[in-house]
Amino acid sequence: MPDITIKEIAERELPVFVEFQYSLYTDDPWWIGDLKSAVLDLLSLSNPFWAHAERKLYMAYRGGIPVARVAAIINETHNSYHGEKTGFFGFFETVNDKEAAVAVLSAAEQWLKSRGMELARGPMNPSTNDSCGLLISGFDSFPKVLMPYNPPWYATLLEQAGFGKAKDLNAYIRFAQLPVSPRMEKIISRIERKTDWRARHLRLASLEHEMEIIRGIYNEAWADNWGFVPLNAEEMLHAAKALKPILKPEYGHIVEVDGVPAAFAVIIPDINPALRSVNYKLTPFNFIKFMLELRKIRQGRLVMLGVRKEFRNRGFELVLVKKIIETTRKANWLHGELSWILEDNSKIISVIEESGGRLYKQYRIYEKALIPPQFRAAPASDGPQMQAMPKF
Repeated sequence: MPDITIKEIAERELPVFVEFQYSLYTDDPWWIGDLKSAVLDLLSLSNPFWAHAERKLYMAYRGGIPVARVAAIINETHNSYHGEKTGFFGFFETVNDKEAAVAVLSAAEQWLKSRGMELARGPMNPSTNDSCGLLISGFDSFPKVLMPYNPPWYATLLEQAGFGKAKDLNAYIRFAQLPVSPRMEKIISRIERKTDWRARHLRLASLEHEMEIIRGIYNEAWADNWGFVPLNAEEMLHAAKALKPILKPEYGHIVEVDGVPAAFAVIIPDINPALRSVNYKLTPFNFIKFMLELRKIRQGRLVMLGVRKEFRNRGFELVLVKKIIETTRKANWLHGELSWILEDNSKIISVIEESGGRLYKQYRIYEKALIPPQFRAAPASDGPQMQAMPKF
């Protein structure tokens, strides 16, 4: 068998790096990918994320044939916020070949270590604000929009490369026609009798202003979350503009208390089946087919829900979940995914379970020491305190 060779991928070769994933999953019945143009945009150095981060891309070849890939990532915002020297790996894909997986991951580790990183963590594609985690259970259903998928044996390969569990992320499914529990209805009814708040839909005509409201709540609501990375205005708006064609005002709800934005929730339709129908590439020739497939969609994903600290413990999470349920029923959706949620976030998990959601997929974030703990720098004393907070 030919030896493994590792190649650093230049910017002009980015399409080769991206295309590897699509060729790898040709015969996998459960995989669904993103638009190729969206992945290219995410990895392009012109994307706002890379203004505060850097990366190296590597591919492994055996006999001239690509067999694995990975991105080594340093996110300066994460390290500054948490007082860490953590590097990340992401966009990891491989054939079922231990030697190839270990070799390409080792290349990423070596670069991260050369840049002073003490820990490698991932998969992050490229951060917790994007697709992240390795699927470890729930392989018998399609991934929802902007959620990852991988074969079961990826976990074994990562463990053989020396990576261990850092944190698990949960995904819940809820069928739209399930009734809300009497207890939940009673709590919401009590909240609805109060007159100091109101809930409204997204104003898509003022997208930039709306995204700034959501970003403010987002960055405050999840400030203490494990792995949280604050979003800047450019990143938030860039992502929102990409999603705007599939958004409707009723897909977003903002709660205002005495006119002050206090909480929000956003769902998006699961466009994955439509993407698959056009082979992950939109052209003038298949656009009509794509739009027709979009009309058939009967499921979606709750991607964001957050409540400012000063407005917690007032039941707004329950109110927002009920409003999302009502939206999905009106849209004639069959079910929705609520993801992702930290495994130890007992508060929001109890809200989901009370509303009828059940755990059906799990994802894992792995990590590996690059430098023994006794030789690492002391963590910054003013970093955030890690607590379980709502995270979608």
